Amino acid sequence: MLDLLTFGEALVEVMRTKIGVPLHLAGEFTGPYPSGAPFIFAVQAARLGAKAACIGAVGADAFGRCLLDQLVEDGVDTRGVHTLEGYTTGVAFVAYNHDGSRDFVFHARHAAAGQIAPALIDPALFEGLRCLHIMGSSLSMHDAALAAGWRALELARRAGAKISFDPNLRPQLLPVERARDAFEPFVAAADVILPTAEEAQLLTGTSSVEDAVAALLYQKPDRVIVLTQGAQGCTVYTRLGSVHVPGFQVQEVDPTGAGDCFDAGFLVRWLSGASAVESARFANACGALAVTAQGPMAGAQKLDAVHTFIKSTQG
Repeated sequence: MLDLLTFGEALVEVMRTKIGVPLHLAGEFTGPYPSGAPFIFAVQAARLGAKAACIGAVGADAFGRCLLDQLVEDGVDTRGVHTLEGYTTGVAFVAYNHDGSRDFVFHARHAAAGQIAPALIDPALFEGLRCLHIMGSSLSMHDAALAAGWRALELARRAGAKISFDPNLRPQLLPVERARDAFEPFVAAADVILPTAEEAQLLTGTSSVEDAVAALLYQKPDRVIVLTQGAQGCTVYTRLGSVHVPGFQVQEVDPTGAGDCFDAGFLVRWLSGASAVESARFANACGALAVTAQGPMAGAQKLDAVHTFIKSTQG
């Protein structure tokens, strides 16, 4: 039986070795690094001791082996990872800009990563499941991916699992108005929602964070809302009120995967019985550590390392 299950795009990343070298010019790259937001999430959860799995697809090629080897090394349940003949493994090429932003070229929609569909959702993975984590970016890939989300949600609710939702809005994949309609069933079902302030407002059609939170809590009063705020930490909202949980100051090397590690950290602690505020502090530490190493999964730390990091920051 699984603690955490998610689904979505399976990728490797190939990235520039130097800042400020655009992707359209010749230059050096490093990689491949195993990646894909749902898979980063699953690896972080597994490193923290959770029984975690991710549903997705790779090609029968070297990049697929790169990702699968990492999952096996970390103890992620790979029953839901399909190897598709006739498709190559998805790739993201990444360049880093001097202002801290990144540019991407994706080979995903027509790769194995883009073949997410209801047929890949194995009901056996939901037996005894404790929590399904859903990412809006995965739902936004295409209609079949959205349908896979509906199927996963149906199976999770039938199993009595908790539902976690990170909107992870990607307007370049799905316009905001369409996303609001498409995400409505997942928002309505979610026991935990992990948006940015902007995402919370866009999802609810409100003009302030306060109104957005009020709308989400009115819809489901017992839920937990965690507004993520990057290096500043996060704010936890429940029907009892709100608490800001400060972030940790670290030297940023690679921001890829920080949000996925944050989500995994929060849910692993929350499922263990910790309060939402305690879980948020732990999640802040996971997110901070995630940016301190090159590679999407390289900064995802094990449980002891996260606890040591938190203790080292306390006076």
